[in-house]
Amino acid sequence: MKYDFTSQGAPRGTNSVKWDTCDPDVIPMWVAEMDFPVAPFIAEALHKRIDKGVFGYTHVPDSYFDSVIAWFGKRHGWSISREQIIPISGIVPAISVVLRALSMDGPLEPGAGVLASSSARPKVIIHSPAYNCFFSNVRNTACELSASVLQWDGASHRYTVDWDDFERRCSEPGVAAFLLCNPHNPTGRLWSKEELTRMGEICLRYGVPVISDEIHCEICAPGTAYTPFASISPEFARNSVSFVSPTKAFNIAGLQVANIVSANPAFRERIERVINDWEHCDVNQLGIVALEAAYTDEGAGWLDEMNAVVHRNFLLLRDMFAERFPSVRVPELEATYLLWLDFSPLFLVAGGEAGRIVAEYLLDKCHVRISDGTIYGDPRCCRMNLACPEATMREALRRISEIPFAKKA
Repeated sequence: MKYDFTSQGAPRGTNSVKWDTCDPDVIPMWVAEMDFPVAPFIAEALHKRIDKGVFGYTHVPDSYFDSVIAWFGKRHGWSISREQIIPISGIVPAISVVLRALSMDGPLEPGAGVLASSSARPKVIIHSPAYNCFFSNVRNTACELSASVLQWDGASHRYTVDWDDFERRCSEPGVAAFLLCNPHNPTGRLWSKEELTRMGEICLRYGVPVISDEIHCEICAPGTAYTPFASISPEFARNSVSFVSPTKAFNIAGLQVANIVSANPAFRERIERVINDWEHCDVNQLGIVALEAAYTDEGAGWLDEMNAVVHRNFLLLRDMFAERFPSVRVPELEATYLLWLDFSPLFLVAGGEAGRIVAEYLLDKCHVRISDGTIYGDPRCCRMNLACPEATMREALRRISEIPFAKKA
């Protein structure tokens, strides 16, 4: 390997949410952040910028937009124009901005969204389980959550869409948007082009805009490829807003930079209005530097190596669970570095709270911190972060293998 994925880095003492909120003997495998050091070419670019000693107000340069356009065109076959890109500090605030923009007072394009004059709160459809901030995004924009629950397919070891339920929800009056997660956090699904097409066609049929969080798009198992939702057809591009950022894939979340992308001028006009109303206009100038350094051929090479490391960690876990906890549902990890584990089959009673029970036990007895699935909409499950050096993964699995819960085939 060209790059170092064996070092833990030096996360403690950096005000790290992941590391500095845990006791020193705890292995933190919860929040969606890698343990790998930042890629050296990103660090070098940041050092050069810092050495200039100027940190005043900044504008987003042409080179930034050129980097985004070139990256998604070359790596993912998605043609984006400059006017479609709206820089913003992060995807979580961007989602709230767009939800507000698509449910605010005043007319939208025909068939694109709902009018706020309706007496009911605008509905936002999600697939559940879901990234926990989706729930607060919907709540904080005074919308109503409409959760279509993903179904476990034991044959493929994947979560799948309940198509009848999804279409029923899209057909209901007062739907402001479908909030898609592509790839899906926390189930690790890499939606196929066929699945995305079916989602998009249903949404077009009922005039439901698609807003797609694609922050995990670069984190895919070797031999697979992500499909940008908006790249599938011009109709999908006009009926959608996408969110992209290098922060998750390159482990630079603290640099706070992201992009809203939409081919719909009416959507963009509303989004710009809310961004200015809510004063979300500026991005971190070091984030600009990091994005330009990441979206390069070097960045592509680093990603390929990182994805291979995460996949090996997944295979280690899958093998250990097959031997020690064969009844636990371990899905194929097609994308993201986050594994969604259903522990409920281990419990004769209290299976509905299995995730909470296991997460608490692992932290208290094994000193491994993973996330209770309750905040993602399913307390039976836990979410586990696999983006760490292999030595860390092996030690965590050793500790987890000692939990005394009943083994059931």
